[in-house]
Amino acid sequence: MEQNWQQAIEEAYGNRELLKDEKYTTAIRAVIEEVDKGRLRVARPTDAGWEVQEWVKKAILLYFGIQQMQTWEVAPFEFYDKMLLKKDYASLGVRAVPHAVARYGAFLDRNVVLMPSYVNIGAYVGEGTMVDTWATVGSCAQIGKGVHLSGGVGIGGVLEPLQASPVIIEDGCFIGSRCIVVEGVIVEKEAVLGANVVLTQSTKIIDVSKAEPIVYKGRVPARSVVIPGSYTKSFPAGDYQVSCALIIGERKPSTDLKTSLNDALREFNVAV
Repeated sequence: MEQNWQQAIEEAYGNRELLKDEKYTTAIRAVIEEVDKGRLRVARPTDAGWEVQEWVKKAILLYFGIQQMQTWEVAPFEFYDKMLLKKDYASLGVRAVPHAVARYGAFLDRNVVLMPSYVNIGAYVGEGTMVDTWATVGSCAQIGKGVHLSGGVGIGGVLEPLQASPVIIEDGCFIGSRCIVVEGVIVEKEAVLGANVVLTQSTKIIDVSKAEPIVYKGRVPARSVVIPGSYTKSFPAGDYQVSCALIIGERKPSTDLKTSLNDALREFNVAV
């Protein structure tokens, strides 16, 4: 069945006139339902690393095209959009605190906690993860199990370009308040990001915990403890400080996975 859906999606993406045919709209809606239930993912882990399924992203883009705009009223509020919202949180085993919003087509595993926050279509949020107040999980972002997205965290979304990888936060990570992770950056298992760390594909992630610095881009190694930093860069107008991220060490065995961010950073005599 999945192969048939993929073929239909590829055909419709190449020829939007096919969206007039119920065969194709049915396939699109079936794919979004599978993504909503977590049986299909925009990106999935494999033995060789994360694999982006471009055709699933195409289905999401096509879904926007076939949905009709409509008005919702919850007095005194009014909303005008074409995308449905998730519901039946009790049966999903998800705690959703007012005013948490998750769009239909986003998967929320059991024991996820949504404080007033936002989860967009195509996202995957693993079991036991906390999406804290005013945090946002962008379209197609993949969040693992037991993750804490602290207050105001911004996890970027991606639908286009199709081959672009979504942001991936692996199991057991702690993402500190007001962090921003975008452009398909991968934060590997059990890493800790201190408050205000900003990661893009071009951000230098510098391991300063050893005798010589090691520079990464687009990936935070597993169990790293990361804080905001800066380095000096020369420009025609002079030398200026440019933001980066500093790996100051690895999570230690003494740091229990349920510890607070402050406890994890205290082991390195850092307060942020």
